[in-house]
Amino acid sequence: MKLLTEEIRKLILPLYSTEEVEEKVAVVKFFDPYSSWTWYVIEGEEQENGDYLFFGLVHGFEREYGYFALNELESIDFMGAPRIERDLYFSPTPVSKL
Repeated sequence: MKLLTEEIRKLILPLYSTEEVEEKVAVVKFFDPYSSWTWYVIEGEEQENGDYLFFGLVHGFEREYGYFALNELESIDFMGAPRIERDLYFSPTPVSKL
């Protein structure tokens, strides 16, 4: 499954565009089915090197805002198979509801 489609790119706001927005909205959810790690995308944009940099809420060891790159998510594998998946049933959700 492709983590980032053209349709999804259109939903993602540019980096830093929600700095002054009180109620941020996550538009995409990535998760690791073999752990409790989850990444909720709020903003993102393509970088000069062709990678895609996201800003969002990360549930890992802690719950925190941070930056993460598409190539980082795609590089995580389990016995050679991609490990990170996109939640196909996730719809844009205010971060306060996550």
